[in-house]
Amino acid sequence: MILPILIVAPSELRGRGVFASEPIASETVIEISPVLVLSKEERLKAEETMLYNYIFEWGENYELGALGMGFISIYNHSYQSNCIYEMDFENELMTIKTLRNIAAGEELFINYNATPDDTTPIWFDAQ
Repeated sequence: MILPILIVAPSELRGRGVFASEPIASETVIEISPVLVLSKEERLKAEETMLYNYIFEWGENYELGALGMGFISIYNHSYQSNCIYEMDFENELMTIKTLRNIAAGEELFINYNATPDDTTPIWFDAQ
């Protein structure tokens, strides 16, 4: 399920991103999408390709990888994210939910650290 008011469009300095074409209320589930789960070995191989920037750590010990279907792997990162993602390991799903009201035209961001207020540098900021 992807709300029909979400669009993928060019994002300033970030390639592509996910945007709202209409206002969205806080706490709205905007996407529930399946993921392709990668074994530990498949994840290591994927990390040697352009998929490195699109896969999520997956599983109880985060050794597996997951490639989000739908728009999941297109949401850009922000330490001041306006959305949060939840992982359902059992059903191999990810859910995106808004954290605050979103304006029409606004880009939707998740914190790649999985927690909205976690400012631990992520891989492309830690260099």
